[in-house]
Amino acid sequence: MDHAPWYRTTLRWAQTNLTEIDPTRYDAGFWREHWRRTRVQGVIVNAGGIIAYYPSEIPFHHQAETLDGRDLYGEIVAAAREENLAVIARMDSNRVVRELYEAHPDWICVDAEGRPYKQADKFVTCINSPYYSDHLPQVMREIIARSSPDGFADNSWAGLPRTKICHCLNCRQRFAAEGHDLPEREDWDDEAYRAWVAWNYRRRTELWDFNNAVTMEAGGPDCRWMGMLSGEVLNNCNRFIDLREILARSEIVMLDHQRRTPEDGFEQNTEAGKRLHELLGWDKLIPESTPQYQLGSPAFRLSSMPPAEVQLWTQAAFAGGIQPWWHHIGAAHEDRRQYRTAEPIFRWHEANQDILVNRTPLARIGVVWSQANHDLHGRDRPEQRTLDPYRGMVRALSRAGLDWLPIEVKDIARAQGRFDVLVLPNLVVIDGDAEAALRAYVEAGGSLVATGETGRRDGQGQWRDAPALSDLFGLVPDDETLGADTTPDPSIEIPLRHSYLRLAPERRHDVYGPRDEEAPAEVLPRHPVLDGLDDTDTLPFGGLLPSMRAEPGTTVLATFIPEFPIYPPETSWMRTRRTQIPAIAVRDGPNGSRLAHVLADLDRCYAREGSFEHAQVLSNAVRWALSGQAPVEVSAPGGLVAATAYAQEGRWIVHLTSRIVTAPVPGRQDHVIPIGPVELKVDMGRRAGSSVQLRVSQDPSSIEVDGTNLTITLDRVVGHEVVVIEAGDLSRSGDDGR
Repeated sequence: MDHAPWYRTTLRWAQTNLTEIDPTRYDAGFWREHWRRTRVQGVIVNAGGIIAYYPSEIPFHHQAETLDGRDLYGEIVAAAREENLAVIARMDSNRVVRELYEAHPDWICVDAEGRPYKQADKFVTCINSPYYSDHLPQVMREIIARSSPDGFADNSWAGLPRTKICHCLNCRQRFAAEGHDLPEREDWDDEAYRAWVAWNYRRRTELWDFNNAVTMEAGGPDCRWMGMLSGEVLNNCNRFIDLREILARSEIVMLDHQRRTPEDGFEQNTEAGKRLHELLGWDKLIPESTPQYQLGSPAFRLSSMPPAEVQLWTQAAFAGGIQPWWHHIGAAHEDRRQYRTAEPIFRWHEANQDILVNRTPLARIGVVWSQANHDLHGRDRPEQRTLDPYRGMVRALSRAGLDWLPIEVKDIARAQGRFDVLVLPNLVVIDGDAEAALRAYVEAGGSLVATGETGRRDGQGQWRDAPALSDLFGLVPDDETLGADTTPDPSIEIPLRHSYLRLAPERRHDVYGPRDEEAPAEVLPRHPVLDGLDDTDTLPFGGLLPSMRAEPGTTVLATFIPEFPIYPPETSWMRTRRTQIPAIAVRDGPNGSRLAHVLADLDRCYAREGSFEHAQVLSNAVRWALSGQAPVEVSAPGGLVAATAYAQEGRWIVHLTSRIVTAPVPGRQDHVIPIGPVELKVDMGRRAGSSVQLRVSQDPSSIEVDGTNLTITLDRVVGHEVVVIEAGDLSRSGDDGR
């Protein structure tokens, strides 16, 4: 018999998010049958917090308006137990009704003038108050005593976001012990503000530990309190959630990551799963709340999400190691279309769960990210300064059909042998430990691709005289920054961004146009980083570039062309045709390593403007640094299919997911577009594949075998395909992890 705890075995989840009128209309038979149709193994049930759905005896624990003494929560739990389902008690704890505020005003967050923070008609509670240390533990113990849930989830456990500062007495007294007065406003140059941010991160981690101690003491060692976590890294920064510390304490993640953003496509859900698994562990589970109602701008809580939107989001989740969890707001709906969306997805998941868990990723490319970088360099503009470079880089890799993994900066020491190349997309904050780990990685033969101002700040966010690692790349700074890193604001004068890059070596121009007399007559081969750009000597730029000087041994592949007028057309000509300012530089490192520094922020530019040349240079740089064949590569029209590969004992598993977005507003995608033909190349190394199976469609149209290299052609991919390659011995062995 399998005695593994629920958080290792529950793969499909359901949640009917109760509202205050649901005690009068909850149809237990309907929802029980829906659990069965969708093959769920666990349910999330509203219990207490803002609103109690059972007759609580705790003072000021507000009960649903229509509860009238009924134990709706307990009834749902009893039904779930009869169906052999795991049960999670859902709480939402950071807001309270006026009656509690009037009885305990000291539990409520206040601004600098002493006015309470509110959301709608509710009052926001302070995590440093007795509400969190006394009241909520009483609620959790009462729920455990009544129904023995398997665990707890809490939707808004982390309290007030960073955009607001609580000035209540509890905060003032606690922070005074840190040696500072509370800051008055956001100011990253203020030591007290930086200390306040660090203190708030610690307080959330302490709260995580405290709540788990409460639930495990009352409910047993497997009764875990899990909060809920966002898949968006900046959201976690804003809520002071230290992902590395929190996930090191977690047995499972209840992921509250409900939709793509206007800036990101469906593959962002794959990225979220991979990033969280790298911190949590690939042997653990990440169920994700997936709304069946329509999100977007505006959102409509009671209308059905288009099935195509749910399908593509969920399929991208499966590729990232995320498990399904359907979510409805309210117990009854006049838009009944939403009840039909989950069943085919959940049934496919059940039929294929053998290849969706217990897998090891195969990617040989690691893309490094850091919450400290978002905080200490991103500061008040992390979206533009730090997230866009990361976003642009991973989009470029996906567009090129390359598989990659997000690697947290503190895990670089574990990268040796696991990754052939590490990518540092504007990783400006690099502390001493990370610098030492990167140097050791290169010394062991690992390659690096850095961009922008990487390494320019130390671990405290202070500006360095010279960037960390600049000597490795053979570059010397001159303390000047060229160009602009801001997206133009239409309300102000548009900054001049009409700059270019000049590619080396330059070519003759007399075939297609007038020859540049300053260009060399001899046609020389271009470096692989510039593959596909033979017919141009310049590229559009329009971004930010730190001015550096190349040392001997460093090859400069592109230089900066300064801005010049764009209007009127008669004035639009290069005032300075050539400079010696490097924009792209490469260098051979020790023990076969390769080093590339794309000083021009092409990753940020690609995220912002989507220039295909920028994506091409970025992916070329990574391919060159890889210096060998990737385990898996995919080719599709327009780069519109992403590949994510895993190994299990005896087989490799490759997810192919659609990157097409036809509805810019999240929540509005109403159809799935077939993409094809799609070609998948798999380097099996020393192992030979014996059979190929597709888990979504039928057999592939062709399979070509060249030794241990497989080329698999599919006529088309409709949203998602999973290619399973059975082989003799696919277990990962040796120091290289392959």
